[in-house]
Amino acid sequence: MGLIKTDDEIDIMKNSGKILAKIMKETIPHVKEGISTYEIDQILQEKIFNSGSTAPTVGFHGYPAVSCISINDQVTHGIPNKDTILKNGDIVDIDVVIKNNGYCADMSVSLGIGELAENAKNLLKFTQNILNKAIKAVIPGVRLGDIGYLIESESKKRGYSVVLDYVGHFIGEEMHEDPNVLNSGNMGEGLILKPGMTFCIEPMINEGNYKVITRGWDVRTKDGKLSCRFEHTVLVTETGVEILTDMKNV
Repeated sequence: MGLIKTDDEIDIMKNSGKILAKIMKETIPHVKEGISTYEIDQILQEKIFNSGSTAPTVGFHGYPAVSCISINDQVTHGIPNKDTILKNGDIVDIDVVIKNNGYCADMSVSLGIGELAENAKNLLKFTQNILNKAIKAVIPGVRLGDIGYLIESESKKRGYSVVLDYVGHFIGEEMHEDPNVLNSGNMGEGLILKPGMTFCIEPMINEGNYKVITRGWDVRTKDGKLSCRFEHTVLVTETGVEILTDMKNV
């Protein structure tokens, strides 16, 4: 679980990322009004196992599913179930990790169901854009604090807040490796990024206050307002960054 991955490890992780991106791309068309989160998880489970991969979330501290599916004010770790049916106007975050040939890939996509209210549209668009900006800022020599500062400062400018209790992370043989990748920080502080590092950036942006309430796995905004997340696994290259879970490449 070294910070710098070898060329062989990077090749495996690139393949894991492509597999996960393909699984997510093929699953998204099924995510629509009337489907249950359990059904979505079953679709993902079949695709994961058919790809020759495993799902590290299953059994992780007792977690029962291959995905975390979180809706509206639910920030993260929503357990798929038959009673939770997607409705018109929902925003839903689908977070999936796979392990293939010994190495993990992790990504999260948020989607709008049917006709969204304007505030939900704006939150979705902003969260996806801030992830893209954060990824573009990844180059050798940049510090983790620079990335966190970018996410937090841009969010505040829009009147949003970033979740502090849950963060991104390095990734490799394990889905969660140290150090954490915060969505807040100070310029010039934190780990210096170097080629060969692989980690997950996952801004969790709240429409209102940053505070959350955690009950078991269930994490929700304290004020009941919307939350949104997008996540990619990225690789620091010699000159910049490569998204390993990019659906455009599959």
